[in-house]
Amino acid sequence: MEKIVSLCKRRGFVFPGSEIYGGMANSWDYGPLGVELKNNIKQEWWKRFVQQRDDMVGIDAALIMNPKVWQASGHLQNFSDPLVECKKCHFRDRSDHLGFPDLKVEGISEGFNIPPCPKCGSKDWTAPKQFNLMFQTFIGPAQEQANVAYFRPETAQAMFVDFKNVLDTSRKQLPFGIGQVGKAFRNEITPGNFIFRTREFEQMEIEYFIKPPQNDEEWNGVFEMWRTEMKTWITEVLGLKWEHIHELEVPKDELAHYSKRTIDFEYHFPFGLSELYGLAYRTDFDLKNHMDASKQDIRYTDPQTGEKFIPHCIEPTWGVDRSVLAVLCEAFDDSNPENVLLHLPAKLAPYKAAVFPLLKNKPELVEKAREIYKDLQKHFNVAWDDRGNVGKRYYSQDEIGTPLCVTVDFQSLEDGEVTVRNRDTKDQPRVKISELTDYIKKSLQ
Repeated sequence: MEKIVSLCKRRGFVFPGSEIYGGMANSWDYGPLGVELKNNIKQEWWKRFVQQRDDMVGIDAALIMNPKVWQASGHLQNFSDPLVECKKCHFRDRSDHLGFPDLKVEGISEGFNIPPCPKCGSKDWTAPKQFNLMFQTFIGPAQEQANVAYFRPETAQAMFVDFKNVLDTSRKQLPFGIGQVGKAFRNEITPGNFIFRTREFEQMEIEYFIKPPQNDEEWNGVFEMWRTEMKTWITEVLGLKWEHIHELEVPKDELAHYSKRTIDFEYHFPFGLSELYGLAYRTDFDLKNHMDASKQDIRYTDPQTGEKFIPHCIEPTWGVDRSVLAVLCEAFDDSNPENVLLHLPAKLAPYKAAVFPLLKNKPELVEKAREIYKDLQKHFNVAWDDRGNVGKRYYSQDEIGTPLCVTVDFQSLEDGEVTVRNRDTKDQPRVKISELTDYIKKSLQ
């Protein structure tokens, strides 16, 4: 993991946040290459799950919502983790992460083997207490209780609150879904493992609405459809090997307050098996609660029968930052220390190709290479590199995952062809300059 973190900083994927001021715990900034990788993942997701589906629409909602939203959704009451503190060194952590039993009621039974503090070894802990994970702020100049608001801890609630508006304007019929990509904020007790768990993160989320099922088979059919979609995304888009994925059926006593069934897709990160994505059946919990709390009729009217009802919801959720981390972990290859590689899927790579003149002190080569570079920029994000020798340029592009390198040499001036070197196969075919754009496009399919 340390090698990946080092590569990310050295090559401009991810930087420590506020670094010139000593940083800030688990605050990370995406650099020039990281933001390209992240945006490519989000764009592929949006295109696949929103734009290319007739049963989907998208929204982009506000980060701060009316606090009544979080009261109705249950987040003010239930969105918390059990916190304990070492009385000796004041180290804090989630009690379940330290090995305490399920502490839904405060206190520890006699005879329980209390785990030691990982910092000082003491076993003198405070009684567990519930710690709400939502970030609180204030609307307006006065910091009074009446002005309290919260940064959203998930993107989901806006899709429920806007359900009626989306329905009225899009004229969609069930089943249909609403998708959103956006930031969420959680005041995690113990964030960590690079960009895996942070207090500010990004989600790609769908609320997929269906008729109230008459039996488990009906909602399970839709649930399995999205389960398959998520598997395909993991393997075909992100390029993760399925043997590195573990599906966890979340036990009933560990389900979120809104869920009837949840599957976690876990990935074998260098620090262990941890959650990548989630798929939940939220029933009609959210729409029903918002209808009751707002006193607004947000029921769906069946266009054939005229029947009014509250739809149920299947929720597939993808973490953007965890997607970035999983892709980097999967792609990282240092089997040859002299030539570190990132085997990024071509569609996700920050640069689709790099263009070099064979020699930077030969004006005719530089001019032709620049001409090709400018033309390719109209179609792709491409890199220009004329530093050092060609071999070092190849290695430099390999390390950031660029799939193709285009070299303009003296022969190019005569026959109108360039050498295109493949990152993974190391093949170096000659390609006509007039066909280069199509060649790169085919490599992205």
